[in-house]
Amino acid sequence: MTKIPLYWKKAKRFLSAKDKIMEKLIKDYSGPSETILTTRKDIFFSLCKSIIGQQISVAAANSVFLRFKKKCSNKINVNNVLKLSTVQLKSCGLSKQKVIGIKSLAHQIKNKTFKPSLISKMSDEEAIIYLSQLRQIGRWSAEMILLFTYNRSNIWPIQDIGLLRAISKNYKKDYLPPMKFVDLLQKRFSPYCSVATWYLWRSIDPEPIQY
Repeated sequence: MTKIPLYWKKAKRFLSAKDKIMEKLIKDYSGPSETILTTRKDIFFSLCKSIIGQQISVAAANSVFLRFKKKCSNKINVNNVLKLSTVQLKSCGLSKQKVIGIKSLAHQIKNKTFKPSLISKMSDEEAIIYLSQLRQIGRWSAEMILLFTYNRSNIWPIQDIGLLRAISKNYKKDYLPPMKFVDLLQKRFSPYCSVATWYLWRSIDPEPIQY
């Protein structure tokens, strides 16, 4: 893990001044024991975790991921994944499509047809499009990578169910909240939507999310 993003403290002051509800959330979830967004800076690890977690519960995803990690001799890297057969990967609880996605990712990093080093030079939208070209990686997964692996400051993942639930709960809106209101919050919170997303998530889940 790395240190907290450099923009974090400034973002908290900015968001608190912009929005009373966000100010309360930041106060409620700040303090000496505050859990902050951090990153592993390991895109292969994070992409594998993102693929594994798709369309299943957090508990199920954690269980499958632990079995996957064990199969990789507790070191999730390209070479260890490529040593595993389809049968071995499926025995972790992975679907056929997820196995194909993880294998394809490992091959593309190995043969350099996918170059993670390019992402740091891209805008958020360019990076989302680039990541979305990978098998099993859509917009939501790409946004999670930008938020957690690259700590981009202004990610607002409107396909994320947790974010939408948190907006509904804290702003007293029906679920799903109106997109006009979600867009309004995005404008209000920019350029620190990632930090706003983090505190909204914390308001509905005591366990911090990590990819």
